[in-house]
Amino acid sequence: MSFPQQIAVRATYMRGGTSKGVFFTPADLPASARHDPAARDRLMLRVIGSPDPYGKHIDGMGAATSSTSKVVLVSKSERPGCDVDYLFGAVSIESPMVDWSGNCGNLTSAVGPFAIRRGLVDAPRDGVATVRIWQANIGKRIIAHVPMREGEVVELGDFELDGVAFPAAEIRLEFLDPGAGEDGEGGAMFPTGHRTDRLEVPGIGMLEATLINAGNPTIFIDAGAVGLHGTEMPPEIDGNAALLERLERIRAHATVAMGLATSPEEATTSRPHTPKIAFVSPPAAYTASSGKPVNAGDVDLVARIMSMGKAHHAMTGTGAVAIAVASAIPGTIVHRLLAGGTSGRVRFGHPSGTLVVGAEAAESNGDWTVTKAIMSRSARRLMDGQVFVPVDC
Repeated sequence: MSFPQQIAVRATYMRGGTSKGVFFTPADLPASARHDPAARDRLMLRVIGSPDPYGKHIDGMGAATSSTSKVVLVSKSERPGCDVDYLFGAVSIESPMVDWSGNCGNLTSAVGPFAIRRGLVDAPRDGVATVRIWQANIGKRIIAHVPMREGEVVELGDFELDGVAFPAAEIRLEFLDPGAGEDGEGGAMFPTGHRTDRLEVPGIGMLEATLINAGNPTIFIDAGAVGLHGTEMPPEIDGNAALLERLERIRAHATVAMGLATSPEEATTSRPHTPKIAFVSPPAAYTASSGKPVNAGDVDLVARIMSMGKAHHAMTGTGAVAIAVASAIPGTIVHRLLAGGTSGRVRFGHPSGTLVVGAEAAESNGDWTVTKAIMSRSARRLMDGQVFVPVDC
């Protein structure tokens, strides 16, 4: 009688920003998963513990939230000017699907430290290592500045990030040319050619939205346009089934308008990770999830973003990039709602507190280009070793 067997797969479990994920190099994977995307996805699903009809991820490494159901592949890059290639997968909790359509800006902060420890890039013994990352999902370059001491990545420090319980070492990230190019997925930075569009959404009516490719494809709407204050917290949003349905309906129709799906149904079933939909509002006071007060005078804007159909507990890294870019360009909904305009640096409020982001933008003959978006995150190893999966997964 034969018994089911498990195999051990080398892996590193890391926190990056306000997310967690399981990191691999391609060489870590079983041979079949290195060359067959379907076999790779089956492996990733089993590692995380999806699909899970109970929504708990008890039998896997995920934690049953969009911030923790994530996988990453990092490899040496053959692209000129890049050190590593970074491929990100958002693993559905209830469905047997891995969405490779977009980046995770939070886990980007862990790519440099992982690459250094796995010997994929050289780093100075002391000082700051510069890791040049090719983000393979969206075809963009990112520069990570990783602190080093005595030949090791510095993980602990005094940099505090709202949404993370403990301080750590700061990792500065530069997202280069974050707006999509004309040949990028979905077209240009503004794929419809407008900084604000009027969308006709069945059951909702006419709605203004900014559809932008920056960091990830992102949809911005005014919170007030859907009957929200903008300061709602995730339990209020996730507990309102009618609101979730409305937001997904808007997201799906905007996805079609951006040229990223042929129908709203396709957007919902095959592309849940991107584009993200976020609602923004003018500065207002509220209490963050930690109990920390956020005063209206502390922020230039308030923002909430949806991730895989649920409210994000803080802010996605790519959502922060999109806010930075949209805030720098007049005519977007984000720019319109900013308190006092923008000077290239924006502090916005999210459910866990506040975050500062920046963008370097320039205008020429009415056209805007954004050369760089900047933000700081932190990252830390949580586990390094082997993850076990059934041999036939």
